[in-house]
Amino acid sequence: MPSTPPSYKGHRYPAEVISHCVWRSFRFPLSFREAGKLLPGRGVLVSHETVRRWCATFGQGYADALRRRRPGPGDTWHLDEVFVRINGVRQYRWRAVDADGTVPGLLVQGRRDAAAARRFFRKLLTKTCSVPRVIVTDQLRPCGTAHRELMPSVGHRSHRGLNNGAENSHRPTRQRERAMTGFRSAGGAQRFLAAFRGISPHVRPRRHRMTAPEYRIEMTLRFAIREQVTGVAGRPAAA
Repeated sequence: MPSTPPSYKGHRYPAEVISHCVWRSFRFPLSFREAGKLLPGRGVLVSHETVRRWCATFGQGYADALRRRRPGPGDTWHLDEVFVRINGVRQYRWRAVDADGTVPGLLVQGRRDAAAARRFFRKLLTKTCSVPRVIVTDQLRPCGTAHRELMPSVGHRSHRGLNNGAENSHRPTRQRERAMTGFRSAGGAQRFLAAFRGISPHVRPRRHRMTAPEYRIEMTLRFAIREQVTGVAGRPAAA
């Protein structure tokens, strides 16, 4: 689906440098400071604050453009929540994952009661504009309450052993969280993770399900899409 590439007007560095730094920051478990230290090899000297601003300015736009190019989520959603400490306060990161590893929705909240489950379910339905055939949760009771109120026609399977897909999907986020030494606020965590869930899977194909030639073809295609999304495709090389 065509989309308008982002505007880099007013930025000191060319689009190639900015997009490369943003993609590297979301792909690898690096802090903003570490991502900036990798750029001097390309003749670029920037501070960690510059890297953070680039990610905040362009990250969500890249993620939205990628989401428009992907098919909708599958008909089976795995829902799970894990706790995360933000400035010493326990928060909960709610996440939904379909059978293909796509993340339809993510929400950081301070509770995991019935009201929080309802809020997360409503966000999923509004964001995806679709209803799954089956949802799979662990044995958290508020999820059952929200399901009966908001998705009564959807099948519900509640068993801890069936929800490994959602639990495993938290690993890249945990790695990135450790590299950043935690988040500073719930709003900042929500904004970063919203972009992270859209960008990171694009450069993390399911390698274990592909042969080597298939993997090379897939990555070539994904890098071409990345250049279109960032507006780098067709630009003259920077001097």
